[in-house]
Amino acid sequence: MLFFLQTAQAMPDSFADLVAEQRNTVVNISTTQMVSARQVMPQLPGGHSPFNQFFHDFLGQIPEQERHALGTGFILSSKGYVVTNNHVIDGADKIVVKTSDGKEYDATLIGRDVKLDVALLKIKAKGLQAVILADSDKLRVGDWVVAIGNPFGLEQTVTAGIVSARGRVIGSGPYDDFIQTDAAINPGNSGGPLFNTKGEIVGINTAIYSRSGGNNGIGFAIPINLAHSVFEELRKTGHVQRARLGVMIRDVDQETMKALGLKDKSGALVPQVQSGSAADKAGIQAGDVIVSIDGDKIKKSHDLPIRIARHHPGDKVIVGLIREGKHLNVPVIVEEMDNDEVASAEAKKNKITLGLALAKLNKDTRKKFNVRVQHGLVVLAVQPGSPAARAGVEVDDVLYKVNGQLVKNVSGLSEIMDKVEAGNTLKVLIDRHGNQAFALIRLPKK
Repeated sequence: MLFFLQTAQAMPDSFADLVAEQRNTVVNISTTQMVSARQVMPQLPGGHSPFNQFFHDFLGQIPEQERHALGTGFILSSKGYVVTNNHVIDGADKIVVKTSDGKEYDATLIGRDVKLDVALLKIKAKGLQAVILADSDKLRVGDWVVAIGNPFGLEQTVTAGIVSARGRVIGSGPYDDFIQTDAAINPGNSGGPLFNTKGEIVGINTAIYSRSGGNNGIGFAIPINLAHSVFEELRKTGHVQRARLGVMIRDVDQETMKALGLKDKSGALVPQVQSGSAADKAGIQAGDVIVSIDGDKIKKSHDLPIRIARHHPGDKVIVGLIREGKHLNVPVIVEEMDNDEVASAEAKKNKITLGLALAKLNKDTRKKFNVRVQHGLVVLAVQPGSPAARAGVEVDDVLYKVNGQLVKNVSGLSEIMDKVEAGNTLKVLIDRHGNQAFALIRLPKK
């Protein structure tokens, strides 16, 4: 019997040819945002100091000021479509794209996907060179990768490294599935391409792990397979309609594995199926363990929404599951996700998450959970060890008032959180199956 070993990717003698071939696909992004003087005014110690009132009145008469930011992007199409991170252009009043030949173009925002942190721009330019998209699912830990970007405003900076890990979850959103790399990524690299040694783009550089603000050898990129599924939808409609099954899920722990007679802890346990959902119509039941989507294995519960996110409402997916020890393949026509359904509520100012998966309360969920309130947010899941978990918030709770303010959607909750300093407490009123409950959620310190 012969055995064939897959040889490791050898270190290239040079990345010069790759850079020469692909540098024209990389662009610099600069943004301008108009802010009032009050937004940038520092607060002096002592909130009621007469000096604070003086500066408040004085600066209130000063005209709006410009705030500038830099980032990176890449040319998706020769027709002028450019991709970058949403956080690079978020809130911008003006976006300028600068190509490798030094030409600058005013860009139009075509659409953006906040949850995935991707934005699609359009510029009026000819002769553009577009990137070649790779199959990022084939990327292996240890493969060489190259980043080209605009760190600290230093144009066309090239760095190289390896894929340090795949499938990283860093708490940025419901679709965390990051490529981790030690290729140097710094502020300004956001939105830029991560190439394999063939010169194909495998990821979009998005975040770094750093205590100093600079590169510590830990950078994160969105896999291009996850991102490219939304590009065409953004081009056509300017927004993304996501698919969902309509199930509550959690990881399989040791106790569940033994109770259900499973071989290991792979898969996503379904403790609850939403009435009338796509999963319910297809016959998925509470107690099922979902182990694959279209043949792709589901190792942890976090993998499931990522796999479903690659589909559009109305698509048919084959859900592989284990029920009472038997393997079943169930076809499901996935449905559209409510725009208000998200993985977590976050305070933009303090970058603090509560550790909750939330959905807007509607007529069906009001009846299902037997709640009295008319508006609120249904708790779909609670992250173990999170601020909400420590406060005693439970799945199926309905949060309807926070710090004395009614909460009707996730954005409203995030706005309330923005007004609370890190380390302080949120006072939360809860409808728990028709009974009123109260919780104090202490926000972690920075």
